[in-house]
Amino acid sequence: MSHKKSYTLAEIAKRLDLKLVGDESCEIHALGTLSNAVSGQLSFLSNSSYIDQLADCQASAVILSEELAGRWSGNALIAANPYVAFAHATALFAPGNEVDAGVHPSALVAEDVQLDPSATVAAGAIIESGTRIAASAFIGPGCFVGADCIIGEASRLTANVTLYHGTVLGRQVVIHSGSVIGADGFGYAFDGKQSVKIHQLGAVRIGDEVEIGAGTTIDRGAIDDTVIGQGVKIDNQVQIGHNCHIGEHSVICGCVAIAGSARIGKYCVLGGASGVVGHLNIADGVQVSAMSLVDREITEPGVYSSGTGFMRTSQWKRSTVRFRQLDEMARKLKELEKRTDTKSTD
Repeated sequence: MSHKKSYTLAEIAKRLDLKLVGDESCEIHALGTLSNAVSGQLSFLSNSSYIDQLADCQASAVILSEELAGRWSGNALIAANPYVAFAHATALFAPGNEVDAGVHPSALVAEDVQLDPSATVAAGAIIESGTRIAASAFIGPGCFVGADCIIGEASRLTANVTLYHGTVLGRQVVIHSGSVIGADGFGYAFDGKQSVKIHQLGAVRIGDEVEIGAGTTIDRGAIDDTVIGQGVKIDNQVQIGHNCHIGEHSVICGCVAIAGSARIGKYCVLGGASGVVGHLNIADGVQVSAMSLVDREITEPGVYSSGTGFMRTSQWKRSTVRFRQLDEMARKLKELEKRTDTKSTD
C-alpha cells in the first residue's frame, strides 16, 4: 500500500530512537516486507528464520538487531527489539485521522450532551442525553451512543459502533466497526416453566488505551460492572460476558468466548477461538493456546492447552475410539496392578 508520507532515515532514527548506519538523507516513503520491499521502502528483520531473505532484499533500509547487522550491507536502523521498532514505524506511515471538529448536520445530539469543542461527531451518529465526550474524541458515522455514557480524550469510535447506556471509555480507546458495548448480559432464572429475565443493572467500564476489534461484543454487568483494564487489546468477533474482568495489558485473540463473571489476570494471552467457562479465575501471565477450553481455574502463570493435536482424519477417528475406552483401560490397569502387588507380597 502506498503512502503520501515521507521521511529521511535520520528523521526516522530520531523519532524511533534508533542507531542509524548508512545514508542519513535516504528518503523512505513506505514500509515493506523483506521479500517484497522496493527502493524507497523500509523493511525489518525480527525473526532469524527469514535471514536468508536479506541477500535479495531491495529495501532502502532495514530495521534489525546489532547481532544481525553484519548480514546486511545496506542502510540499517539498529534496534534492541526490531519488531517493536517496526510497530512504532507503522505509526509514522498510518493514514491520518485528521478531521474537522464539530457535529455533522445529519447527526442527532441531545441538547444536554457535554461535547468538547475539539471533538467530532460524524454523519448519522446518534448521541443520547447525559453523555460526556472529551477533547479530540471521534464518533464515527452511524454510531449510537446511549444515555449517560462517558467517552475519554482522543478515543475513537469508527463507523457503526454501538455503546449502550452508561458505558465508560477511558483515554485513547479505539473501537472498530460493528462492535456492541454494553448490551444485556445473558442472565435468566428458570421458575420451573420458563426463563425469567434478570435485568442487567451494571455497566461496562473500559480503561485507557484499549483497542477493540470489529464485531466484538462486551456485555454489561448484572449488578457490578464488566471491566476491561488499561492497555487490553481485543481482536475481532470476541464475546465477553457480563461481569467479566480483564486485567491490564492482556490480549484476547479472534473469536474467543469468555462466559460471565470470569476474571482474567494481567498480561494474559487467550489464543484464537479459545473459551473460558464462567466464574473462573485466571492468574496473571497465563497464555492459553488456540482453540483450548479453560474449564477450571488457573492459579499459576504459564502456557496451557487443551484438545487433541492435528492429525489425519483416519488417525483421529481411531484415536477417538481409544478416548472412549480410557475408563475401561484405566479400570483394567488398576486390576492388573492389584494382581501384581498380590503376587509380589506372596
